[in-house]
Amino acid sequence: MGVPGADDRRPARPPDRRSARSRIRARRSRPGDRRPARERWRGRAVHALPALAGLLLGVLALGPALGPGFVLRYDMVFVPDPPILPQGGGFPRAVPSDTAVALISAASSFLPFPADQVVQKAILLGLFVLAATGAAALVPGERGERTVARLVAAVFYAWNVYLAQRLLLGQWAMLLGYAGLPWAVRAATGRRAGPLVLALLPAAVGGFQAMLVSVMTLVPVAGRRAPRVLTIAAVLSLPWLVPALGSAAVTDPAGVRAFAPRADGPLGTLGSLLTLGGVWNSGAVVPGQETWWSALVRLAVTVTAVAGHALLVRERRERRRSQQRGRDGAWEWEEGLAVASAAGLAVGCAGAFLPGAVQALVGFWPGFGPLRDGQLYLAPFALLQAVGLAAVAARLPATIRPGMILVPLLVLPTFALGAFGRLVAVEYPPDWSRVRQIVDADPAPGALLTLPWSAYRAFGWNGGRVVLDPAVKSFHRRVVWNDGLTVGLGDGRTLALGAEDPLAREIGPLLAGSGALTGPLAGRGVSHVLILRANENMFRSRLPGARLLHAGPELLLYRL
Repeated sequence: MGVPGADDRRPARPPDRRSARSRIRARRSRPGDRRPARERWRGRAVHALPALAGLLLGVLALGPALGPGFVLRYDMVFVPDPPILPQGGGFPRAVPSDTAVALISAASSFLPFPADQVVQKAILLGLFVLAATGAAALVPGERGERTVARLVAAVFYAWNVYLAQRLLLGQWAMLLGYAGLPWAVRAATGRRAGPLVLALLPAAVGGFQAMLVSVMTLVPVAGRRAPRVLTIAAVLSLPWLVPALGSAAVTDPAGVRAFAPRADGPLGTLGSLLTLGGVWNSGAVVPGQETWWSALVRLAVTVTAVAGHALLVRERRERRRSQQRGRDGAWEWEEGLAVASAAGLAVGCAGAFLPGAVQALVGFWPGFGPLRDGQLYLAPFALLQAVGLAAVAARLPATIRPGMILVPLLVLPTFALGAFGRLVAVEYPPDWSRVRQIVDADPAPGALLTLPWSAYRAFGWNGGRVVLDPAVKSFHRRVVWNDGLTVGLGDGRTLALGAEDPLAREIGPLLAGSGALTGPLAGRGVSHVLILRANENMFRSRLPGARLLHAGPELLLYRL
């Protein structure tokens, strides 16, 4: 006889090395474990809710901007048939984003409708969808318990003062990085580099501002994996980093004062920053944002969100301690996000309260120029607040919890309908397409000079809204323009900043004089001059011998 019970023994089952998704799929394939079709569709619908919320918020926020034409406001300049590689002499801030738009537009040119216009609207709507789904994906908890909390995070991150002000500034490229930031945070703590590369692609397309904000956020989030984050970010930044390092462009330190955060409500500069506002341009303030009611409610939301995030961090620490997972003192991404938020607030406060220190940095090296716009770096703080509000919502009674979804909309209702008409689609006058055809078909080499000598325009056909000169992005040749800005300081005074482009710095003094311009401009490589018809009397007499190629109701074009 053998050992009692020996015949009942079974060999040990080998460990299941399949992924969690493969095991779930295998269980569902068993005849007795299949879920009803209604339950499967319900699960998919729950997953799609943040994307649907983002899409609806985008439609509500853009409103008239989704009509025929282009939305032209401040830095948001889309043109028909954009050049693949626009040429300029300043810092290549918009190289990746402009090139991406041009490639997509060229690939869509076969469509029977204006593909260029559709590309802009798709990008703007995509910002809201990407932001909402990313914030929702960061919300911890069980799938069934976190549905409302995920929607709270999605709605807040896609509808807040920071996003609204940056959109009203026309900084859609920077908002690509903002929208992709939650996905990058999610991927930064993983072991594989592939997901992080994909998550950083929106920031890479957005350009230098989008990538700088992403790196500032991801380095503390990634912890010991920070070197991998820096390496991937550096590689993805090469399209704008290489030409920037080889450029002779300079940054005026006076811009620190011009772009410093400012009070956009009754809570002062610090209160504005804490509530995700404080943008330097009063034209980007959302209507009604300056009221006491709006400011105090947004401050209450900020306090609630920060408290919720602190509670989430504490719970994670306690759970890690109880499970003895404190390996090498590693922290969770929530703690890294708190560090990044504090750093972003510090950069914003430095420009407002310690401008001399920031000016010294910019004067030492132009590469510190991006620190001028300190409010830009509040992006991680906006993500922290989204996650914190979701943590609060998850702990509320089930009867109250759904109401949290509407809080961002009730706090900032005037962001709707293009911020009450501030974002509107318009058509370019025929003059612009005719001038583009003439210039692009002219074999004569040389640059095009656009006048008057200012970076921004207020066209009547654009409703008087301020926009960067569209000529900067319209032609398949070098365009010379005044990339030095004149910025209002908020107290009735203005500050003129020096141009970054070396050629613009040479031409500026010539235009300020009173002599003939034909010879001096031609000697500096300028072959064409584009003048707004309203300003022809200022420059026409100073171009003796120049040939008039086009005279339309909007534009005059000369060849030197």
